[in-house]
Amino acid sequence: MSPGKQASESGAAAPMAAGVELEKMRRRVRFSCLALFTAIATGPVGLGVALLSGPATVAAAPSSEPAAVRSAAAAADPAGYAQVFVDAWLRSSADDADSAQARLAQSLAPDVDLPNPVASAQPKPATVTAVRSAQQGDGEWAVTVAAQYADGRLRYFAVPVTADASGASFTVTGAPGVVAGPARTAVGKSPYGVSVPSDGDLSSALGEFFGAYLTGAGEVDRYLAPGVNLSAVSPAPYTAVTVQRVSAIEEAAAAEQVPADKAKVRVLVQVEARDVDGRWPLAYDISLKSRSGRWEVASLESGTLQDRSGR
Repeated sequence: MSPGKQASESGAAAPMAAGVELEKMRRRVRFSCLALFTAIATGPVGLGVALLSGPATVAAAPSSEPAAVRSAAAAADPAGYAQVFVDAWLRSSADDADSAQARLAQSLAPDVDLPNPVASAQPKPATVTAVRSAQQGDGEWAVTVAAQYADGRLRYFAVPVTADASGASFTVTGAPGVVAGPARTAVGKSPYGVSVPSDGDLSSALGEFFGAYLTGAGEVDRYLAPGVNLSAVSPAPYTAVTVQRVSAIEEAAAAEQVPADKAKVRVLVQVEARDVDGRWPLAYDISLKSRSGRWEVASLESGTLQDRSGR
């Protein structure tokens, strides 16, 4: 056979083989569809078998777009690690390097010296809490830790921490530095600009609701809008609750009469709760809906709104 004829037959064989493979794939797809329709007709059991044993396999083509991968070191926040270190470091002494607190501090920061307080030094902190963490570079962090003492004093420490590439290991790389605490940020104007009368329907409804929610006086469900699920605080923490002030976003909350059904308002409620230990000022952000001439609680939020338009 001539080389030209061989080349011609070889060139024709490739598309022929591709056509055979394509026909096989079509048959498998048709078979899978037939099996699926049959399974649907035979009920849930047949459908489950078809899904588990289908012969067709589809492989996803590799994407040309690179996947965005966030390194574990970037996601790992060593705030808790720094908090544990500062707590142990403040409770340790170089004169007693074998104490449990000293050994813990040295295990977290092998190259950091222990403090050496005198016998008459200030008492140990009551609580130690990480309040801020900032990533300085690849795996490098600066964590601010607050130490609060029983006499009311508060001291802040900046702690340098390094995380490994996997984000699973940390090391304190330097001694803590005493720093100024975080500044207080400016707070925007409250959107709750409507004063709600204390003797109105809405304030009365809130007083009854909080009596059930915080003192166990009655069932909470009777004060909830349809479809809302909310359990009372249990065991009831207070013996009495009084609504002190109600402020709303919408003018409808201050109306003399309850609006037509489905009107919705959002209010900030300030209450005074009492127990055997004293009086406690509390605040709640609540949404209410009108229904059948009464206000019902639609949601109890965890925080309050702030107007950020001026920031």
